[in-house]
Amino acid sequence: MSRLSQTESNEGTLEKYAGQGGAQRMTAKAQEVALDRLLVDRFKNGDQSAFDEMVSRYWARIYAMVHQLLRNTEDAEEVTQDAFIRAHRGLPKFRGDSAFSTWLYQIATNLARNRYWYWWRRKRDKSLSFEQPLGPEGNITLADVLPAQVETPDDIAVTQEFVDRIGQAMEKLGSKHREILVLRNVRNLSYEEIAAVLKISVGTVKSRIARARESLRAHLGEDFSSKQR
Repeated sequence: MSRLSQTESNEGTLEKYAGQGGAQRMTAKAQEVALDRLLVDRFKNGDQSAFDEMVSRYWARIYAMVHQLLRNTEDAEEVTQDAFIRAHRGLPKFRGDSAFSTWLYQIATNLARNRYWYWWRRKRDKSLSFEQPLGPEGNITLADVLPAQVETPDDIAVTQEFVDRIGQAMEKLGSKHREILVLRNVRNLSYEEIAAVLKISVGTVKSRIARARESLRAHLGEDFSSKQR
């Protein structure tokens, strides 16, 4: 079946689930969750092409999140691939207690965390700085979550300088703080979704985000002070 035909089939099934005109009334998030459920059902019923659609829908998002956590292109590609391999293996037993996207983010986050600590141990053994980037791709930027409405070259220069400072400050955060800010501010996950991904309470999510932002502000302040000397 062609991609267009399959898309039309998915839309038709969504209408059947939601009632006539129901799919149009669903929020974008609800439609995404509903479509994921359909794809999971198709996969469990033996339709391997359903998983190909899942990969197409989520590869870029998972890769972006992993890259922002690991700061290394090659590692991010490997972890993303491993995440989908594990998802493919685990999908037959997926019960749907959480959204498919939450489950997939959880797999990818755990793999990224394991890879992060593997490289941390390697760097520790070589007496390298804990904060040292893993390679030339090592700068995290949050340009996609910062306002981009600039009008003059001076505005552009100031905005880019601020983005660079945030990237440098993010590099100095501990893994838990950087991880939770990426999930919240870059991936735009809700508190409940982050709690499910990290297997912590919503209250812990909120307090950890608050501490992470406080730490980020402190690092930004240190960077600003050092540049004034």
